Amino acid sequence: MRLMIAAALSLACIAPVAAAQDFTATPNSGEVRLAPGFSPDPHLTLVQAGGSIDVSGTLENCSGFITNAPDLRLHWDGNGSLDLVVSAISNADTTLVINGPNGTWFCDDDSGDGANPSVTLSSVSGQYDIWIGTFSDEQPRSAVVAISEISSF
Repeated sequence: MRLMIAAALSLACIAPVAAAQDFTATPNSGEVRLAPGFSPDPHLTLVQAGGSIDVSGTLENCSGFITNAPDLRLHWDGNGSLDLVVSAISNADTTLVINGPNGTWFCDDDSGDGANPSVTLSSVSGQYDIWIGTFSDEQPRSAVVAISEISSF
């Protein structure tokens, strides 16, 4: 019994805690269902980036201000041979936070074009909750979430 408790505690210390983000909340900008070979590619969704939660205080190696609820929920319907690329496009400096189907968190600041964030995900079926944050303040900014099997934005 002690060994099981010790193992659970050691795993809890390794896994990042994301208490402020609620991936069970209703997404701010809706849900989308996509399957490999979807068209048009990229799939675009207008969102309001930013929020009052400083994600750097809740997730390791993340930055930006996000809302409690995800901005968009993606139901990825099938394992494809291509990776899935999720990017944000905005005139503001935005960040990207994604909770994957197995509970893994992905974060990015500037891997896309210019100051846009982009995350490449292995094509694994399931629910992806997506937050678009603003890098330096809580002010909401217009942004577009681009989901593609072809390229980053």
